[in-house]
Amino acid sequence: MGDHYFAERPGAAARRRTVDLVLPDLHLRLQTDSGMFSPDRVDPGTRVLLETVPPPPPHGDLLDLGCGYGPIALTLAKRSPQASIWGVDVNRRALEIAEVNATAAGLDNVRFGLADEIDPDLRFAAIWSNPPIRIGKTALHDLLLAWLPRLTPTGHAHLVVQKHLGSDSLHRWLNDQGLPTERIASRSAYRVLRVSAPPHSPAQPDSRPG
Repeated sequence: MGDHYFAERPGAAARRRTVDLVLPDLHLRLQTDSGMFSPDRVDPGTRVLLETVPPPPPHGDLLDLGCGYGPIALTLAKRSPQASIWGVDVNRRALEIAEVNATAAGLDNVRFGLADEIDPDLRFAAIWSNPPIRIGKTALHDLLLAWLPRLTPTGHAHLVVQKHLGSDSLHRWLNDQGLPTERIASRSAYRVLRVSAPPHSPAQPDSRPG
């Protein structure tokens, strides 16, 4: 299990390399390492997500769930420089590399951490994710139910999932959980799902005078 990208401390020997993320509006050169998701190239699903989603909100807190070495979070940071970007993962090696990539890109509006290092009161105006399907259905469902209800009332999540890895069944399951979901894009067997905040989604905590 130590070599899985969803291990907290991967056992694979370190082997640094670089990959390029080239989109119409940005170019990022990213360091990667062994023991993390898609270290040899930006995953095609991630690319489909970043090429098809609408622009992120310009302000507020935005989340990359399962951030790996940071391609989605850093794209959010580039596209919404006035927003606060959060990248969450279980893989400490990936989080360390994501921080290196943020520094190299000159992006100071993005932070990376484990789930329990993120303020539990934060509510997110957007969540973007190439979710870790291979952790198993039960663990994936628990992960999504922990984070998707933290959308602001007007927030949306965008998830990219391969059809043969269960995108259609996930789509149905999300709707069954009271998380209104629609498919907004389909390319090369990938589906991009847009999830709306549940009707009972808690509002951002009020600011109170000191």
